[in-house]
Amino acid sequence: MKHILVTGGGGFIGRHVAHELTSRNYQVRILDALVEQVHGSGDVELPAGAELIKGDIRDPEKLGQALRGVDAVIHLAAEVGVGQSMYEIARYVGANDLGTAVLLQAMIKQPIQRIVVASSMSVYGEGLYGTKDGRRLTNVRRRTSRIKAGLWDPVSENGEALIPLATDEQKTVDLASIYALTKYAQERAVMIFGEAYGVDAVALRLFNVFGPGQALSNPYTGVLANFSSRLASGQRPLVFEDGEQKRDFVHVRDVARAFRLALERPQARGHVINIGSGQAYSIAGIARMLAQAMNVPDLAPEILGKARSGDIRNCFADIAKARDLLGYEAEHRLEDSLDEMVRWVRGTKVVDRSAQMKRELETMGLVS
Repeated sequence: MKHILVTGGGGFIGRHVAHELTSRNYQVRILDALVEQVHGSGDVELPAGAELIKGDIRDPEKLGQALRGVDAVIHLAAEVGVGQSMYEIARYVGANDLGTAVLLQAMIKQPIQRIVVASSMSVYGEGLYGTKDGRRLTNVRRRTSRIKAGLWDPVSENGEALIPLATDEQKTVDLASIYALTKYAQERAVMIFGEAYGVDAVALRLFNVFGPGQALSNPYTGVLANFSSRLASGQRPLVFEDGEQKRDFVHVRDVARAFRLALERPQARGHVINIGSGQAYSIAGIARMLAQAMNVPDLAPEILGKARSGDIRNCFADIAKARDLLGYEAEHRLEDSLDEMVRWVRGTKVVDRSAQMKRELETMGLVS
């Protein structure tokens, strides 16, 4: 497989995937609508030799042009944002689910050997938890009454405290947002298609991706990009709940390498695989670390004490399956990558829209 189509290849992750592939002598074609919320109105920097077709994945004509002569597809094209998905429902379902359906239908008569789709850790809802006596709980949910009372941590049905555990692929899917619903639909559609048509299919469930190149003006993008925008504008990062919720942050170059490995490893066929760092970080802790790296330690996070609809408390990755099937290991620790992130932020035009995002969610009744 040498000719690869990367849908959404002009985006944050897509550009790094394209660079990873071209550096390994793959021929890369990119299909991307270059949505302004993500890309702004500027040019997109792509690797030398990569071919760009500007167009919506739901456009059969553009899609047919993009698929011509390719051996495999990396499918990244999607609207991204848990909060925004809760009130721009048609936009997210249209781009993510209908877009994937149009892609798969167009692939039926094409000699595509493998498709790798970007899924999301959001499909898990709450991550995996354990009890003090060692029981594993795969279907934990927070109660609205407790959240409204400022009791952020989930408890068992008997009210006992729970211990967050690294989440593996056996954890029950529990869809807590429209975004999660669309990502799971993408994932399942690709896997069903692969089985039906004899196409190798792999789904990578990405955890919180960070690194240089994120859209700093898009308030629905990654946590680190949001915090960077606030700090670069002299504003305190906005942190929902109490800031002690835990997430897994994985560097975009590690993610790009994982996509290449998912193309290359025969044993990955038919599998859903977590791609994360395997480490857990508190959101408030991340805000403080970034402020220190940006030399503005006085800009402590603003703890809002409010929850967003669709948010979960804890989810971080068990990456044992990625190690076994892909030979994957995260190489870029968050702690060692913040200086690189800061250098990039300082060389980038920043437009902080976090307060606008908060107002939009509050107006729609999605913050409590």
